[in-house]
Amino acid sequence: MSTDVTAKTPAPAPAGKGGGAGGDGLLQLMLDGMRRNMRQYGMLFALGLIVVLFAIWTNGDLLLPRNVSNLVLQNSYILILAIGMMLVIIAGHIDLSVGSLTAFIGSMAAVFMVKHDIPWPLALILCLAMGAVAGAVQGFFIAYGGIPSFIVTLAGMLIFRGLTEIFLEGQTLGPFPEGLQKVANGFLPEVGPNTNYHNLTLLLGIALIAFVLFQEWRDRKRQQDFALDVLPAKLWALKLVALAAAILVVTMLLASYKGAPIVLLILGVLLVGFGYVMRNAIIGRHIYAIGGNLPAAKLSGVRDKKVTFLVFVNMGMLAALAGLVFAARFNAASPKAGLNFELEAIAASFIGGASMSGGVGTVLGAIIGGLVLGVLNNGMNLVGIGTDWQQVIKGLVLLAAVGFDVWNKRKVGS
Repeated sequence: MSTDVTAKTPAPAPAGKGGGAGGDGLLQLMLDGMRRNMRQYGMLFALGLIVVLFAIWTNGDLLLPRNVSNLVLQNSYILILAIGMMLVIIAGHIDLSVGSLTAFIGSMAAVFMVKHDIPWPLALILCLAMGAVAGAVQGFFIAYGGIPSFIVTLAGMLIFRGLTEIFLEGQTLGPFPEGLQKVANGFLPEVGPNTNYHNLTLLLGIALIAFVLFQEWRDRKRQQDFALDVLPAKLWALKLVALAAAILVVTMLLASYKGAPIVLLILGVLLVGFGYVMRNAIIGRHIYAIGGNLPAAKLSGVRDKKVTFLVFVNMGMLAALAGLVFAARFNAASPKAGLNFELEAIAASFIGGASMSGGVGTVLGAIIGGLVLGVLNNGMNLVGIGTDWQQVIKGLVLLAAVGFDVWNKRKVGS
């Protein structure tokens, strides 16, 4: 993870030199590193603080294995939408239709599988294709028609909500086949001897720790090869320990219940895949370019219309996937499904570090923002805070996140 370098930023003092005692030197390194990486780590620290706060407030109920598993299942569709929304916002656009599109795809899945007995794997493929087509239609009007994304997706929100009512005839339709239900509610199978833990989940957790540590080492080496600024060695080591510890804790909690949910693996694949695309692929750099400075991107030869079109096609497919997961989780398609999902996804993106001006944000940030909202919802439900105050608190969190982004930009600019 690279950091910005400015002429006014002094090089960090080595531990134990200029910082007093070794402990004071490490503390100074941590403070310096946090200042230079505030955007990347700010919400991560906030997420940790919220988890600790509600863990204490609920007498540990928040971190019960069953609750952690439910936390993943309850927020999976919002996290899927947040990944796609982050790409849309990075490109300098917005999508207000994803909640209605989620409901529409869920209704079509019910029509295919319940009314017409189409096998669920084929229906799943058809629904993903329909989501891509819906995104392509909106992307065409935005990219090639020149109509602002706010207007196009607002129209899409109304159209898809109306089509959902038409196809479901105002009624709830279900149930779904067991195979599709397992995608949203199922867990990895048990393998190996009885260890009082879910063995496959433990193995996946160990593999994930090894992958994360290797990725961090490779990124640091690459930054050093290009003479880029990197975290001080002690702070970097502390970061690795914290990452490994966090993954290990979540792994042990899941493994002590029923294991890792299948939808968590889907989220993991999306996180790794889209993270790689945005960091290393040409189209990822182009998405950042058109969102950060569109005129400069055009002069550099970026095909901005094609990139924008593909971003909305991708958003349509992820909205379709979220619609399938949501409908399968509740085992029915409802005309009222997906209400305010677009607002949750947008909030998760901005809380996770996206900028209103575009060109800024990460896929991991979208996941962190979604988890912040998910933990807030879950924790407030556990302590008995009413839905009215929950909305107020989430609104204040969103305002604080965007306000922090504006303050950070002004500080860097000055």
